[in-house]
Amino acid sequence: MKVILVGFGVIGKGVVKVIDKKKNHLKSKYGLDLKIVAICDRSGAAIDENGLDLKTALKVKEETGKISNYPEKGKNMSIVDVIKTVDADAIVEATPTNIETGEPAKTHMIEAFKNGKHVITANKGPLALYFNELTSYAEKYNKIFRYEASVGGAMPIINLAKETLAGNEITEIKGILNGTTNYILTKMEKEKLDFDTVLKEAQELGIAETNPHQDISGLDTAAKIVILANSIMNKNVSIKDVKLEGITRITPEALTMANKSGYTIKLIGEVSENKLEVGPKLIPIDDPMNVKGSLNVAMLNTDLAKEVVVVGRGAGDIETSSAILSDIISVYLRTKNE
Repeated sequence: MKVILVGFGVIGKGVVKVIDKKKNHLKSKYGLDLKIVAICDRSGAAIDENGLDLKTALKVKEETGKISNYPEKGKNMSIVDVIKTVDADAIVEATPTNIETGEPAKTHMIEAFKNGKHVITANKGPLALYFNELTSYAEKYNKIFRYEASVGGAMPIINLAKETLAGNEITEIKGILNGTTNYILTKMEKEKLDFDTVLKEAQELGIAETNPHQDISGLDTAAKIVILANSIMNKNVSIKDVKLEGITRITPEALTMANKSGYTIKLIGEVSENKLEVGPKLIPIDDPMNVKGSLNVAMLNTDLAKEVVVVGRGAGDIETSSAILSDIISVYLRTKNE
């Protein structure tokens, strides 16, 4: 199976590391001979239709910052031209998330479908804004569209709901879907520190971004809850439809008062028949939703299986790449006999 990797930042490098580590395992377990035939970044691309040497690709990126400097195989080509011209079965779209416009990832995905390629992505921006448009392109061109890594990192939610829980009616999904905010609230609660102090520490540790707006405002969680609403509960909503509140107003005193009553405060995303919202909620201390640190958790309420709870690491390059790899394997298994 030939794959084009679009985006060679943190997640893209994670994908390359995971595939390089697992290639022999994939071949022996699934018969999957997985080759990355092109890697793209803003500088251009490296292309080899027999498969790039992944250790060389990582070294070139690390040392020069540009994949187009890959010896003999570096090209000054746009990403769209690579998608159009390089022979591959699928693209992995791993460019940075843009929640305002969904670009350039939206264009990359559409061009992939138009040019006969399946799409696997961790990019929540276009999914939060144009989910139904993208799925309609996949259907029109009879291609597979997989996006488990866009919500909850390594934590299986979408595929769990659509495959393992197939046959169940899912009436509600709620969860902690942002590790940064969960880390901040956990630290504030445990050490009685104020929001600004903990945020600064989280930034120094690399848990929070230099510009943490999407996390602390709840926008990141809102994007993820929209993806769950559309993909699992068949809604037709966008991030603009979410009732939204972040965590900047939470104080150590509020957390202490909640604790005294047997509760904690968490940033919860929630979707049900009449609800689509993100905001701080009181959660019982002994509730399975009360996970600590940077962990994520999701609870799915169903008619047959009742409550199903999943806990996992919601971020990290290798963790997110594990979900991408799972989707690649799924595409391969669905198409290997075609």
